[in-house]
Amino acid sequence: MRLLSRLGGLRVVVGVLTAISALQLALITIGNITDYDTNYAFVQHVFAMDTTFKSPHLMWRAITSPGLVTTAYVLIIAWEGLAAIALIAAVVAWIRGSEAAKRLSSLGWLMEAMLFGGGFIAIGGEYFQMWQSSKWNGLSAALQNVIIASVGLILANLVASRGRERAGDLEVDDSRAA
Repeated sequence: MRLLSRLGGLRVVVGVLTAISALQLALITIGNITDYDTNYAFVQHVFAMDTTFKSPHLMWRAITSPGLVTTAYVLIIAWEGLAAIALIAAVVAWIRGSEAAKRLSSLGWLMEAMLFGGGFIAIGGEYFQMWQSSKWNGLSAALQNVIIASVGLILANLVASRGRERAGDLEVDDSRAA
């Protein structure tokens, strides 16, 4: 019974969610490297705003420079890879029972939320008007990643706060002894 209780505990849950997120981001990174052209086309079309409503009041935002698009895409892949590495390191730390696990998980999930929330939803979705495109609209996938990262961040920080609460329970209050 004690084993089942531990397996369902918050630390194990966060560790498993960290592993799932690490796997997903690693696969996304590998996919963007091995299927470079397909995913490059996505970034290229979003930046070019060529499948939006083409409002003359917004088209000044479009970026069609292959150099800028390539730079942005390489930075996206690098960011995904670094987030995956942070989460993989967190999985190792969770397995070892290291205190660094919570911080590494939080770092990886924060990086994921920044990329998909800030990069894809805010910049891609609003600045480049990706929401207007029926073909090159990645908002749903981005939102899924933001939700996963947000839940992970909340749970990781619950582990941290519960650990402090438990540590506080063990402290002796000497002020009452007098």
